[in-house]
Amino acid sequence: MEALRELFRDYRFAVGFVIFLFLVVLAFLSFASPYDPIRQLQVPRDRPPSRAHILGTNSKGQDVFWEATFSIRNSLIIALIAGLVSRIVAILVGFVAGYRGGTLDRVLMGLADGLLVIPLFLILVMVAMLLRGSMTLVNTGLLLAFFGWAWDARTIRSQILSLREREFTKTSVLSGNGTMSLVIREYLPFTTPLIFSTLINNIAWAIGMEIVLAILGLVRLEIPTLGTTLQWAITYQAMLLGHWWWISTPVVLTILLLVALYWLSVSVSEYLDPRMRIQRVGARS
Repeated sequence: MEALRELFRDYRFAVGFVIFLFLVVLAFLSFASPYDPIRQLQVPRDRPPSRAHILGTNSKGQDVFWEATFSIRNSLIIALIAGLVSRIVAILVGFVAGYRGGTLDRVLMGLADGLLVIPLFLILVMVAMLLRGSMTLVNTGLLLAFFGWAWDARTIRSQILSLREREFTKTSVLSGNGTMSLVIREYLPFTTPLIFSTLINNIAWAIGMEIVLAILGLVRLEIPTLGTTLQWAITYQAMLLGHWWWISTPVVLTILLLVALYWLSVSVSEYLDPRMRIQRVGARS
């Protein structure tokens, strides 16, 4: 509770948390939707916001508000799959390569460097084209996770290399502590801010890439996400026809989500950083 109170003193965390909570509530509202998210012509088309449809309707005959609840839910699912799976890979590769070193380090970093030097966007587009019919929420998340761990693994490895040379590592090894004990008790507290920060950044990156792939028509467009909603609005020329409520909804939701994630990442990373913790203790004393 003390940690939460201290975090809420930071306006970035407070505002980011409120925005993110609002978006999560919207995502859960999708389970109470009176409409099928895939069916068309369920409501009158191209109606502006009104009491009956608070965000209006689109040219497909769908309620924009309820479609947005499905969009934010599905985009969060994709981003969480990409972020969590890529974090597992990045942590394993970064810790093993940094602590073990030698040939294993060179092999793992060679794989990471291979992913870093290739034209990532073009590769993603080509793979998505090959798997277009199979680009479900889970598969899209896994595809983004496969290409999203390399840079973060190298960053984590750099911090492990630094920690490995410190005195407490040598003391722990000489004391007979096992590798797992050293990693969990000594290394993990130092790397948690970095891991959390890279997780948030990767989630934001996954949201952006999903939108790009959707606009290019490389995912299953019948599944509502922030990207596919925007793609349909562009396809039906919502901006030219003056249907601002349709195209602005996914844009505003995306901006809110990215801003909330960024502020949460910055505030929590600063709170978990041992150096900032020492400064806070010194300020109190």
